[in-house]
Amino acid sequence: MTIHPLASPYSRPAQPELTGGLRVGVLLSHGFTGQPASITPWGEALASKGYAVEVPRLPGHGTTWQELNTLTWADWYAEITRVFEKLLAENDAVVVGGLSMGGALVLRLAADHPDRVAGVVVVNPALATKRLDVKLLPLLKHLVPSFPGIANDIKLAGAQEHGYDRTPLKAVHSMMQAWPVLVRDLPRITAPVLYFRSREDHVVDEATEPLILAGISSRDVTVTRLENSFHVATLDNDAELIFEDTAAFIRRITAAG
Repeated sequence: MTIHPLASPYSRPAQPELTGGLRVGVLLSHGFTGQPASITPWGEALASKGYAVEVPRLPGHGTTWQELNTLTWADWYAEITRVFEKLLAENDAVVVGGLSMGGALVLRLAADHPDRVAGVVVVNPALATKRLDVKLLPLLKHLVPSFPGIANDIKLAGAQEHGYDRTPLKAVHSMMQAWPVLVRDLPRITAPVLYFRSREDHVVDEATEPLILAGISSRDVTVTRLENSFHVATLDNDAELIFEDTAAFIRRITAAG
């Protein structure tokens, strides 16, 4: 299977001399039908501050939407868990972050490992939708392989996510089946949370935010509105704000630097 040239994972070791002697790892996850390129600049910005950064390629991404349609939430979460364990073994603390479905994946990590996740950063995470047609997915996924794609919801002219141009229905149904279980388990999350939300998002609607903010047990929660970006905000006009605020958040919660 040929992998898109921009889908290579991004990996950098910690530079504890830049972070007060602590080794701090950061795991960043891209979203559904996207690939590492959508968040690698975020990772590069954090690596420049001395943090160890891992941006994995989720299985079925960066190849073909047809391959993605053979995989499930369990496959994506297994890869995220593998990289998380690697960072834990190599660092003193690990912060997790993600865009869209990546946000849901790292929230799952934080719920499953509340004593091992130092902090959570999410950008336009997806845990619910108001779309009524999703109720038909159990049937539609057997009749229609895909719908039009959701990639490139970016306000910045010329920016490209390089995601799929089709949304595979079996795979998206698997993702959505994981949502209610995660919503149920949100109270397990106790780590500090930094939540970025675009004012205008054509992929993830307003159903998710109240579920997360009401569900988590975290007492340290910061919500930042992104005024000039659409869904893929990590490549959009507010990207630098995300990068800078994430670095400041990590520095504060880990007392590094």
